[in-house]
Amino acid sequence: MGDVGGARDEVRRARYAVAAVFAVHGAVTGSFATRVPWIQDHASLSAGQLGFALAFTAFGASCAMPLAGRISHRFGSRTALRGLLALWTLSLILPSLSPNLYTLCLAMFAYGATSGMADVAMNALGVEVERRLGKSIMSGLHGMWSAGALAGSAAGTLAAHLGSDARVHHVLAAAALTLLGLLACTWVPDVQPAEDEEPPPRFALPPRSALLIGAVGFCAVFAEGASLDWSAVFLRDRLDGSAGLAAASTTGFMLTMAVARIAGDAVVNRFGAVRTVRGGGVLAGAGGLLIVLAGHPAVAMAGFALTGLGIAVVVPLCFAAAGHAGPNPSQAIAGVATVTYTSGLIAPSLIGGVAQATSLTVSFCVVTALSCGLAVFAGVLRTAGRGGRTGVSRPAAAVPDPRS
Repeated sequence: MGDVGGARDEVRRARYAVAAVFAVHGAVTGSFATRVPWIQDHASLSAGQLGFALAFTAFGASCAMPLAGRISHRFGSRTALRGLLALWTLSLILPSLSPNLYTLCLAMFAYGATSGMADVAMNALGVEVERRLGKSIMSGLHGMWSAGALAGSAAGTLAAHLGSDARVHHVLAAAALTLLGLLACTWVPDVQPAEDEEPPPRFALPPRSALLIGAVGFCAVFAEGASLDWSAVFLRDRLDGSAGLAAASTTGFMLTMAVARIAGDAVVNRFGAVRTVRGGGVLAGAGGLLIVLAGHPAVAMAGFALTGLGIAVVVPLCFAAAGHAGPNPSQAIAGVATVTYTSGLIAPSLIGGVAQATSLTVSFCVVTALSCGLAVFAGVLRTAGRGGRTGVSRPAAAVPDPRS
């Protein structure tokens, strides 16, 4: 019994450690998002140029994400996560140091590459801890990411309100988050590959069964990415909000995301995945309409908050549905992740391009339409078998992994 109790305590510590890693990853995103207007002014960029630079985040992630599995295979999960997370937290410094469009593009490429690799590594460990615990924890882990993003954005809001130089702010934030990340990685599982295990493939096409599910995730993550990187700019440029108020809109969006994700499991267990996503689509669509029609910063801030509330739990439910969608759950989940994360990476640049050609208001009309798509296409998340009602797969019984 002592061995079993010790193993359970170890898995619980691993759960808290992975949750802390998710929070650190989110804090970097929140710290960056609230200072996008400062970075835009510092580099003297138009909306279109800013969108072009943000597109390099997608390029970097697309190039680097396939490497994460190979790095984990080569060094083990703990060492790989420790190194990749440190690279991600330190990359926060680069965008604010960029004096022009060209250097910002390079900075965003590195920012996206390190973000994508750390994201893959920490989600893989989250799935591993979930398997060992024997119960679903991914929604809570994503809630911790949102809580971290909220903390980072709150600090960014304060820094923007005080008129702080983003270079100083981001150097201090990167140093603190790097230390926290390294500390958290001490207790994550150290999964080592079997001696005869082949390295993961560099690229694999997602199965067709995952594409519709990925499309639902695409709509949610597009709204998330657009709101994270453009909410502050929208309030400042469209509604003449102050720097502090503009940054607070991002914080409000992240707050509702965090609350909804932490409470998401209870809602899904009560109403099921399909009805939860449909209701979320209605809320997100209403939030988008408030943003588009806003004549006052408070109205737009309420719209961003509603959007965050509506889209919060969609991605975890997409991953769960993908696991039931075909004969190869891991490939289906990877395919859905590729589609959804690509959406979040291309959304900021697409919003900038549309804004350059028309206006930010038209850009958020696109976001509103995609948010309404959640209500229309939520039925694709309906799954068969025991996970059919909730859309959440039931992990195997908790068993300590002999490889770690």
